[in-house]
Amino acid sequence: MEQRYFESLYPADVRSAEIEKILRFVKEGNSCQAIGIPGVGRANLLGFLTYNRHIRIKHLGAKQTQYHFVMVHFAEVRKRPLFDVMKLVFLSLVDSLRERGMEEEYRKANEIFKEILPFADELVLFQGLKRTIDFLAVEKDLRLVFLFDRFEEYIPSVTSEFFSNLRSIRNRAKYHFSVVFSVNRPLEDVLEPIIFADFYEFVAGHTVYLSLFDKSGVAFRISYLEKITGKKLPQETKDEILHLTGGHGKLTRLCTEACLSSWSEAIGSPGDSIGASRLQNDKMVDFLLSQKTVQGAFYEIWYSLAPSEQKGILSLDSYSSSEERSDESRSQSDSSRRASLARTIIATEDSYLQNIGLIADGKVTIPLFASFLSTIVASQAAGSEQIFYDEATNTIKKGD
Repeated sequence: MEQRYFESLYPADVRSAEIEKILRFVKEGNSCQAIGIPGVGRANLLGFLTYNRHIRIKHLGAKQTQYHFVMVHFAEVRKRPLFDVMKLVFLSLVDSLRERGMEEEYRKANEIFKEILPFADELVLFQGLKRTIDFLAVEKDLRLVFLFDRFEEYIPSVTSEFFSNLRSIRNRAKYHFSVVFSVNRPLEDVLEPIIFADFYEFVAGHTVYLSLFDKSGVAFRISYLEKITGKKLPQETKDEILHLTGGHGKLTRLCTEACLSSWSEAIGSPGDSIGASRLQNDKMVDFLLSQKTVQGAFYEIWYSLAPSEQKGILSLDSYSSSEERSDESRSQSDSSRRASLARTIIATEDSYLQNIGLIADGKVTIPLFASFLSTIVASQAAGSEQIFYDEATNTIKKGD
C-alpha cells in the first residue's frame, strides 16, 4: 500500500529533528503546530508520518503499530460549514484504516459512517465519529494522530465549535488522541483566543518550525529527478543551486528541473553528465529568475508575510542576502540598516522571520529570494507611486 505514495520512497532520516519534536508532543498526549513558509515541505512532513513505514520504525520502533496517523486535507473544505469539515475528518479516518490494511477496524468504522451519513445531521455525524474513535482508541488501544494539512486554508471560516469538538474527542480518548496543525503562521497569531480556547491548553506553546534545508530530503529529491530524466547535473551546479535557494525544498526542486530541462539540450544523450552548461554561474541567477515557476514560488512566500514583515525585509540593505558584499563602501550602510531591522522586526528573540528561517543575522537566508526582491518587487515599487508602510493601519500603501 505505502508504495503508492511518493513520501514512502524517501530515506528514513529525512526531517528527523522535526519528526522527533512532533512525536514527543504526541507521546505526551498533546497536540502541536508544524509551522513553515510556503514550499518548505509541510505536506511532505505529514506524508512521511502517514505513508513511510521506515520513518515510523526509525522514530517509534516496534511501537509504531500502536500509532495511527490520519491525513486530513483542509484545502478541500475551505469556506465550508462545520458539518462538511467533520465529515471530511470522519471520511479521512475511514479511508486511512483501509489504506493501512486494518480490515476489522475499517469494517467497523465504515459501518458506522454509512449508518449515520443518511441523516445529514451535524450532531448525529459527530456522535458517529466519537463512537468510531472510542472503538479505535479504547477497544483497539490505538494512538490516533490527526494531521491537519494546510489548516491555514480553513482558518478564515473556523469557529469555536470546531475546537470544542476536538476538546470533546480528546476528553473521551485522553492520551490516545492528538492533532498536528500544519500552518504557515502560529495559531496564536491568526486566531482570537476565544476561538480556540477549548483546545488551547493542548496546543499552546507546542510549536515545531520546519527548517528551510533538510539535507537528506533534498539529496533524495535531486537524485530522483536525475533518475527519472536520465540526466545528471555536475556537483558544482547542484551546490550552486543549493546555495541560491538556501536548500528550500520547492525552490530547489524547481531550479533543478529548470537546469535539467534547459541545460541538457546541447549536451548529448540521456544519461550523460551535464558537464558544460550553456550558462556560467554568474548568469545562473538571471536564468533562474526568468522561470515563471520560480517566480510563482517566491510570490507564495512574499504574500504569506504580514505587511510589517514585508517592510522589514525591504529595509534590509537592498535585500542583502547571506553572501558577503565585496564593496567596502557599503559597509557602513550594511551596519545601519541591520541595526534598523533589529529595531523593527527582530525586536525579540521570538521573531517569526527568524523562526521560519527566512532571516538570520540580519540577512535574507535565500540569496535568490533577495535577488528576486531587488529585481522584481523593487522595480514595481519604483513606479510613479511610492510604496510606504502605514503603521496606523498596519498595511503597505501607495502614495507620496
